[in-house]
Amino acid sequence: MASIYISAPISRETKAKQQKGKPRRREEMDLNPGCKDKKSIKQSMLLCCKLHISESRNHTALDSIERAARLDGETVIVNKFQDRAYNRIGYTLVSYIVHDSTGNIIYSPLQQTLLSMVEAAYEAINLELHHGAHPRLGVVDDIVFHPLARASLEEAAWFAKMAAADIGNKFQVPVFLYDAAHPMGKPLDIIRRELGYYRPNFMGNQWSGWDMPEVLSEKPDEGPTMVSRARGIVMIGARPWVSMYNIPLVSTDISAARRIARTVSARGGGLPTVQTLGLFHGEDSTEIACMLLEPNRIGADRVQNQVEMLAAQEGLDVEKGYFTDFSPEMIIEKYLKLISGAESH
Repeated sequence: MASIYISAPISRETKAKQQKGKPRRREEMDLNPGCKDKKSIKQSMLLCCKLHISESRNHTALDSIERAARLDGETVIVNKFQDRAYNRIGYTLVSYIVHDSTGNIIYSPLQQTLLSMVEAAYEAINLELHHGAHPRLGVVDDIVFHPLARASLEEAAWFAKMAAADIGNKFQVPVFLYDAAHPMGKPLDIIRRELGYYRPNFMGNQWSGWDMPEVLSEKPDEGPTMVSRARGIVMIGARPWVSMYNIPLVSTDISAARRIARTVSARGGGLPTVQTLGLFHGEDSTEIACMLLEPNRIGADRVQNQVEMLAAQEGLDVEKGYFTDFSPEMIIEKYLKLISGAESH
């Protein structure tokens, strides 16, 4: 995939915050660029960011977002998952973290890369004109940071909070923090439920435009309480690795899909650490969209088997599910290959 570049500067508010609360690394983790080579930095402490944008049909908009990714190889897009039925796209970005000689974070190229892509998305996409079969609250709907290699969750959370401050202030959108980035560790699904994320507003199974209050009853963590109907709300968090796994049902019975999703989920008394949605997907199928919060504990095979058993009880056929991204190990491998390829030219 293309490499990425950003020209938008980090805000003064963020620079001020960067001087407080920086996570410290153990001495053996120090990667001061003055005493370690660049290759060591890129292979040791890596930051992954998944950026979910509410658009997949407007190729002009996507081209604009991806044009921000072609001039610098310091951050790379290692995966792009595009779903036309959901009208949603996900980018997986990876870059390295730089520390000073005392172990404090200096920066990651990913910070400015993310701002560049977010700015392009806001310039090219209007949420009032958006329509799709996947829930969303904003043009830039969700941004989550994952630590890779020797990076820590604390560092990922620090970058999430810095991104929230920049995006909230620069683009004047409400930002809600979740999981490790939230002061109390508030989970994403609870915040989404409070904001009405899971309630379709069109035909009982679609999300169209913006029909929620323009003044939020709860103060966001960053940005204004007023919501732009064109931009919506952003969720930004940090968490250990999460796998997204979707299982197609050969049926248009959305009620059956929702029953199955509910029964499989931890919230419905099913599999622990599994969150699910039953969604309409195209003209002739539905899908069980699964978030595996601890994929090493409850993996895709177990979820697949459970869905197949429940679907059989409903008289429905099930197709083999699919992941929307690579594993952490594969993402690191692809990142290193892309970096090596860029440096050899």
